[in-house]
Amino acid sequence: MSPGPDFLMSPGPDFAARRGRLREVLAGLGARAMLVSDLTNIAYLSGFTGSAGALLVHTDPGAGDVLATDARYIDEVAQRAPGLDYLLSRDPVADLGERAARLEGAPWAVLAVEEHVLTVSAHRGLAWRVGALRLVYAGRAVETLRVVKDPVERQALRRACQLSVDALGQVLTEVRVGMSERELAVRLERRMVDLGAEAPAFDTIVAAGANSAVPHHAPAEHRLARGELLTIDFGARWGGYHADCTRTVVVGEPAAWQVELHALVAAAQRAGRAALAVGASAQQVDAAAREVITGAGHGEHFVHGLGHGVGLAVHEAPLLAAGQEGLLRAWTALTIEPGVYLSGRGGVRIEDTVVLTETGPEVLTGAAYELVSVG
Repeated sequence: MSPGPDFLMSPGPDFAARRGRLREVLAGLGARAMLVSDLTNIAYLSGFTGSAGALLVHTDPGAGDVLATDARYIDEVAQRAPGLDYLLSRDPVADLGERAARLEGAPWAVLAVEEHVLTVSAHRGLAWRVGALRLVYAGRAVETLRVVKDPVERQALRRACQLSVDALGQVLTEVRVGMSERELAVRLERRMVDLGAEAPAFDTIVAAGANSAVPHHAPAEHRLARGELLTIDFGARWGGYHADCTRTVVVGEPAAWQVELHALVAAAQRAGRAALAVGASAQQVDAAAREVITGAGHGEHFVHGLGHGVGLAVHEAPLLAAGQEGLLRAWTALTIEPGVYLSGRGGVRIEDTVVLTETGPEVLTGAAYELVSVG
């Protein structure tokens, strides 16, 4: 999914400053340049959001960074990536690699690449084209830069999240017994767009009854019935940035076990949010929420990590899960989404998008946490 238009934000992102931070990373690798081929990373570094392209970032800012794409996007390059040299190409990765080889020349020159993005075929072709250049793996250098959100990014996330919760609040009043999961999903997606979103951030999940025990259930023709749990996982995209929110409600009056299950997940979600702090480890935050659920005897029913980063992509670094040793940094945007899933009966998930400030989490999706009855 391509990020949306940055012109919706004022002031816009400082793409030159972002490339400047990447230059510092490249200097540490001993690389003379980096060939960026992941489209989301290209958007982050340049503003270009086309479906085909590559970006060459030189360690020496005076060498001039170059964006390559095909003729379909020539106008967008001029409008969205001013100040960048550009190259028309049918094979942007290979052509920029060859250009780097010509510019750098020396046999000791090093070109950093995103090996986790390049296909085997593209990597072989690039290695053949660059001649004397030595290819090195840059790791997830740009993804790591993207973890910490600047003020422009945080404002876009706030707007995306506000559109999301406003749409949910309106649509929940329209839920009726007999409405299909698919109808409800489409209605919510349309409402987000009507309120000003560029598009849904991802395919909305609406899961009713036993389907709510399937974490990534695809909405189908199941008709809502009284007494069913109803999980809605959704988000709006605005300015290229994604919201991610989940709430579980009940159609009609809840049963005692549904109230109890919802309260348990809400307690785990509070524990996860409370554990968020600059310098905390990702696995510590996961454990704080997981211990609440495990202590209630439902550890085996919490089948995924507690959360993930969110921004230009709906799933980014960091991952909040067992075994994740990374320490959280200020101004990281991520989700907190514990869930308990009882096969054949139903499940509950409660999810917020938050920004970790220097003093704690700022919740961006502040929809109601109590178990709401609808329909």
